[in-house]
Parts: sequence; C-alpha cells; structure tokens
Amino acid sequence: MDRDYLESLFSLDGKVALVTGGQRGLGRMIADALVKAGCKVYVASRGAPEPRDDRHGLRCDLSSLDSLESLVDELSGREQQLHILVNNAGYFSGSTLEEADPGEWGRVMDINLRAPFFLVQKLLPLLERAASPEDPARVVNIGSIGGVMGPSNMAYAYGASKAGIHQLTRNLAADLTPRQVTVNAIMPGYFPSDMTDGFFAAQPGLKDMVLARIPRGRLGSAADIGGLAIALCGRAGAYLSGTVTPLDGGALLN
Repeated sequence: MDRDYLESLFSLDGKVALVTGGQRGLGRMIADALVKAGCKVYVASRGAPEPRDDRHGLRCDLSSLDSLESLVDELSGREQQLHILVNNAGYFSGSTLEEADPGEWGRVMDINLRAPFFLVQKLLPLLERAASPEDPARVVNIGSIGGVMGPSNMAYAYGASKAGIHQLTRNLAADLTPRQVTVNAIMPGYFPSDMTDGFFAAQPGLKDMVLARIPRGRLGSAADIGGLAIALCGRAGAYLSGTVTPLDGGALLN
C-alpha cells in the first residue's frame, strides 16, 4: 500500500473548514471526519459551543441575517482563508397541507436555503483566498433524499427547501468553478439523528419499514458521510463540481 499516495489524495492537513450545525447529527459526523483528516474546524451552532480542544465553536442563529453577518465577521477576524464551507445546518417542520403555517414555512426556507446562499456570498473572499487551480476551495451543501422523493410525508417546506439546495448547488457551481471554488452536494438518506429518532419514536414500526426499503439494510453511519466529505474536500475531489450525490444505501432505487 502506498500510504503517501493515499495521503496526497485525502489528507486535509493545514486546511480550515466551517461546518454549520456541527454540534450534533450529520454536522457533528462531518466535523469529526474533517478533524481526523487534519483540518482546523470551526463549528457554527445556535447553542453554546461545546468546549473541545480539536475544534472551535461559533454561536450563530442562521435564521437571522444579523447573526449570519456576525458569524462571517467573527470568522474573518480569526482566519485569512477558508478552504472548506459545509452548509449542513437545517430545520425540519412537518404538517398536513391544511395546517401548514407561513411562519414555520419561512423559518425552514431561511435556515435550509437562504442561509447557505448568503454564507457562500459573504465568505467568498475567504474561499477565493484559499483557492488555487490545483487545489480549489470547496463548498459542500447537505441536501436530502426528501428533496427528490415523491411522497411528501407532510414535509412540504422541508422537501421544497432541499430540492432548492440541490439546484442552488448546480447554479453556484456554474458560477464559482471558474473562480476555483467547487460546489457539490451530498443527498443523505436515513442516518441516526434527532430528527430520524423522533420519527421512529412517534411511529411504532416505522424504523423496520424504512430499513426494509434500504437495499443496504441499515441506516447510514458516521464513516459513510465522513468518508464522502473527506473525498469531496481532498485532492481526490478537486475535479468534481456541480454534483448532487445520493448517500442513501440505495433507498431511492425502490
């Protein structure tokens, strides 16, 4: 095995990353993976940052543009370059068609779709400063199979917001790839998280039904999403831009 070759493809040593919603769930899995690959990781979340030596916490409510601006200012004051931006923070709200609430709809769109766009816009100077033709800066958006599935599962705003982030990924990639910033999306299926745990607790038998529809026969793991994030952000992913990659164990095949 040529370990030097593998390290040249997947090491993130010396890079700086920002992961939104990185305190728990998929965001924490991704942040953990980037740290293990050698990255200096900033984690943005609404709650008080968890004290950890291997990452830096930043408080931010992405539903507020003022809070988003403060996040950008704080990060810009600490770092001259940003190699990786992972737009992971998300908000879920579900209801019947008749009971859908405009305020909840707006909050879902603000966090899931508006915030990723304006973070890219406002952090673009830091991203471009980190970029080169051989090693572009990376934006990784976290979508969802909920953005392409037919059944709504009463997640009208959530599904629409994730479909929007998939298309936003393509639009941003078309504009930013020539500027040495690649933009890709990961489209996760069912992973352990507060959201999926809530679904399974609320509907007895749902977990078994979901697993039966996943050809791999299990939920996703930290290694699954962490490995893909490392591949996208390392030299191995330098020529990839504008993609939306399902990470669902084959669930969309059914």
